[in-house]
Amino acid sequence: MTFEHLKKLVDMMFVPDGQGGVLQRYDTVDPKSLHPLVLAYIGDAYFHLFIRGRILSYEQSKVQVLHQFSAQMVSAVWQDKAYRAIEHILDEEEKAVYRRGRNAKSHAPRSASVAQYHSSTGFEALLGYLYLMERNERLYELAEQSFQVISKAMMAEISERK
Repeated sequence: MTFEHLKKLVDMMFVPDGQGGVLQRYDTVDPKSLHPLVLAYIGDAYFHLFIRGRILSYEQSKVQVLHQFSAQMVSAVWQDKAYRAIEHILDEEEKAVYRRGRNAKSHAPRSASVAQYHSSTGFEALLGYLYLMERNERLYELAEQSFQVISKAMMAEISERK
């Protein structure tokens, strides 16, 4: 990012409040009205942090290993598998949020199929929605179940390759 680009972004985002601070543009955030890719942006951040915290139970000293492992676990391929495994326990509202995220126009990376990428975007949108709605117990429940699904599937995949 060039300095000029950064300057444009700062000018667009932040407005001085006249007292040395920055004016807040929005007093509240209504998750129901947010674009699904914004929900996915928040959900992606939450799931990254959740996974990073969970894998500390297994490794605590090798930062590069932690980074590589967490990056693998939050990939579109694994998030798609996690969603498919937890879909049956979702209520209609949660499924609707997932569909909004899945159907949002976005570009898939080379590391996943288009279907997997859209599914993972829906999964992240669901997590972002629950986070912003402050449904913390449900959010933790789905993230933990997803972690369990992903870790078991990874173990099974490794066993198959031996």
